[in-house]
Formats: sequence, C-alpha cells, structure tokens
Amino acid sequence: MPKSKRNKVVSLTKAKKKDRTWKEGLITQVRNAAEEFPSVCLFRYHNMRNELFKDLREQLKDSSRFVMGSNKVLQVALGKTPADELRTGLSQISAKLAGHVGLLFTRMAKDEVVAALEEVHEEDFARAGSAAGQEFKLAAGPLSNATGPLPHTLEPTLRKHGLPTKLNKGVVELLADHVVCRAGQTLDPNQAALLRVFGVKMATFRLTPLAWWSSDGDVFEELNEYDGNPDEDGEPDSGLMEDDAAAAAAAAAGEQQQGDDS
Repeated sequence: MPKSKRNKVVSLTKAKKKDRTWKEGLITQVRNAAEEFPSVCLFRYHNMRNELFKDLREQLKDSSRFVMGSNKVLQVALGKTPADELRTGLSQISAKLAGHVGLLFTRMAKDEVVAALEEVHEEDFARAGSAAGQEFKLAAGPLSNATGPLPHTLEPTLRKHGLPTKLNKGVVELLADHVVCRAGQTLDPNQAALLRVFGVKMATFRLTPLAWWSSDGDVFEELNEYDGNPDEDGEPDSGLMEDDAAAAAAAAAGEQQQGDDS
C-alpha cells in the first residue's frame, strides 16, 4: 500500500543545515583570506542588526572581508595551537574566538579598522530575551507615544500584551499604573512588543575590536577585553551569512573539481 502523503513532514524554514561540505568550505575560505589579506581583526558584536552590518560589509568590501560562523570551525581554520596554526601567531586569535565574535580580514591599517568598527553605533528596539537597560512604566490615563495619542485600533493589541486598557470615546486609556519592565530584567515577547509601541529603544548595535594580528612580523596585539553580555540580543540570522555560505560552498566545490581533474 502506498504511503500517505498527508503525513509528509514539510520544513517551514529556508535555513540550510550546515553540513560537512559547508564547514569544509568555510575553513577553506578562512585560509584563503588569511593568505590574501595581511591583517586580521577579531571583533565582538553587540545587539546584532543584520541590515546595518550588511551596509558596513558593503562599505569595506574593496579592502576587507568579514567572516562569521561557528567559532569552533573558525578555530580549526586558523589553528588552535602554535603547532597547527595557519600562520605564526594566528592561534592567539583562535584562542579568543568565543561568544558573539567575528573575523575581519583586511588590507587597512589597524587605526583605520578600529575607527571604522567603533564608528558603528545605532540605537534600536530591544528584543525578547535581552536585558532591559532601564525601568519603563506607564501612568494610568490616556496613552500616547512620541507621535501622539495611540490609535484606537491598537487597544486590543495592548490588552493582548498585558496592559489593562479600555477604549473611552475612541481614546485608549490605561486603567492603572503599570510597570512594563525594570532595569536588568530579561524581556519577554510582550514586554519587547510594548517597548516598540511606545518607541522606547534599549539596544545599541555596536562593534568592539578585540585583537589584531598582522603578517608584518606576525604581530599579535590585544585591543580590548571581551565584554560579552549573555543577555544581549542579536544572534546573526542565516541571511547575514549567506555570502559566507555561498563562498564556502563554492570553495568546497572548487576543491572537489580540482581533485576530479587530477
């Protein structure tokens, strides 16, 4: 009897599983970049915002290449110890690959790279799972945000997110004082949604240069200490690393083709 098609599992995500081919391609890409570019900067990202990061990639594409992915895979590519490091000193960069970090291979001078990364600073709305930067509370009475009184169509949404509200002649009113969040509290989806409605931004997308390696003398230098905060939001999504994935797959395919030709 043929299998029923009704029980067929359909994946609703477009993200492709990072299989061995992808990982091997990423390793090849990192090693090629290490040979092509004279310097590497390890950076830490805070509250990642993909579109803003893509803009930075575009600005620096003629002189630099960003690579982000599994820290473990990147460590393998660079080498974990002096015995297996790709180039002298790169294992020191590898040792600091932990948390929300990425690599920037570049032809730019160190001061130029540091300035370019530290210039990135954009306020945005915090996401669920991140820590509230401050307390935010609402007083009982008519509700408004920076643009004026809230439209009456928002009232059901506000109640859905936990606010005790009602409509009074078309005006959205809060029935009692309400604390949306307290400083340091981990935000849930309802709190994050309410902060967005009232225009309260508690997240800052920024980049911090952590370490620098140069092939000129194989010099390694620490630039800043890792100041990782597990409560920050912004893990890069699959779309952010599409270029890396494509390059990794192409590199792996190229190596395979060379092997077949030989």
